[in-house]
Amino acid sequence: MSLLPPQNGLLVTLTAEIVSAYVKKHVIRGVEVTKIITDVHAALSAVGSDKVVPEPVEKPKPPVPVRKSIQDGYLICLENGKKFKSLKRHLMAKYQMTPEQYRTKWDLPDDYPMVAPAYAAKRSELAKSAGLGYFRKKRAA
Repeated sequence: MSLLPPQNGLLVTLTAEIVSAYVKKHVIRGVEVTKIITDVHAALSAVGSDKVVPEPVEKPKPPVPVRKSIQDGYLICLENGKKFKSLKRHLMAKYQMTPEQYRTKWDLPDDYPMVAPAYAAKRSELAKSAGLGYFRKKRAA
């Protein structure tokens, strides 16, 4: 009768087979065998468990600091460091990324602009001079 639960017995057997095959093909010192056995057993145990070992996720580093990415005449894309008047189209075309996804990825505030401030002001002035945004007066019939 075995002292180990059936699942642990299977893990021990699998560990022994894997380590045995590895040791036959590789030259290793006796001290390293213990570490290999421990590592293989831990890896096999993790496969069957609900525990997911998260790998450390390294945050991407932008090519320029976020504060310097907003200039009056252009915005600097944090993905590639290039200058744009408007980021929305570039992000979708090159990275299939919405402005919301971009802001989330780079931890940007919700009010982070997608259009350069001077360009937005120029477009606003053009729209106002064209009469957009005002109600039309009804003509007398």
